[in-house]
Amino acid sequence: MKTREMIDAAVAAIRDVTSFEPKLALILGTGLGGLGGEIDIETEIGYNDIPGFPLSTVASHEGRLLCGMLAGKSVVAMQGRFHSYEGYSLQQVTFPVRVMSSLGAEKLFVSNACGGMNPLWERGDLVLISDHINLLGDSPLVGENDDTIGPRFPDMSTAYDTELRETARQVAREQQIVLREGVYVSVTGPNLETPAEYRFLRGIGADIVGMSTVPEVIVGVHEGMKLLGVSIITDVCLPDALEPVDISKIIEVAAEAEPRLTKLIKGVVQLVG
Repeated sequence: MKTREMIDAAVAAIRDVTSFEPKLALILGTGLGGLGGEIDIETEIGYNDIPGFPLSTVASHEGRLLCGMLAGKSVVAMQGRFHSYEGYSLQQVTFPVRVMSSLGAEKLFVSNACGGMNPLWERGDLVLISDHINLLGDSPLVGENDDTIGPRFPDMSTAYDTELRETARQVAREQQIVLREGVYVSVTGPNLETPAEYRFLRGIGADIVGMSTVPEVIVGVHEGMKLLGVSIITDVCLPDALEPVDISKIIEVAAEAEPRLTKLIKGVVQLVG
């Protein structure tokens, strides 16, 4: 089945349940699903009820599509995302982005938990993504291109929208939220990195590292959406002082930082909608 046909089938299934038309899409990552609790939900749909949607195999990802109002604006939110380490292709990982765009979303806000490699930043800090590095060894745009969806060679020079980033900085200042800004690098995982790998990633210009987000951003740009990305540093990855990672601790740190992320995202949504 062609990509357009798959998108249309997924949209039709959602439209059988709701006529809600979102203007903004959210992807809520590890430990961040609680932001969905801030949405005045009109409809929620399990991923298993949407044709073409993979099923999340990560325990901290809910696996629901939420439609409703946030800060007075219409949104659609993925409560749980997909990763290539789960065995999915990047086309499968990013398929929901195409569906949310076809539902009407013009902007995409992505969040994630990440490892912090900048020695000046701390566990629990929020980081505004200014740019990214793709080390997944693949792109979700590989294969036949449908010119009715997006261009064969989408420009990535401003993948993270300049105006949205400035709005995020403004909200952070007003809310007195510490907001770092830096480069995110995406790796395959699911294993974490060795000290030598952290040195390499830092050396090529990355401040934070994770296993998601970049494919979704690429497809968002391909769809013509405006992008904003925010990460929570859940573990500090300094190669000369590296400690074994406890995944439960990562989720705990993400949950502790979530109220600040929620304030930030709600503030941005309210201003840009």
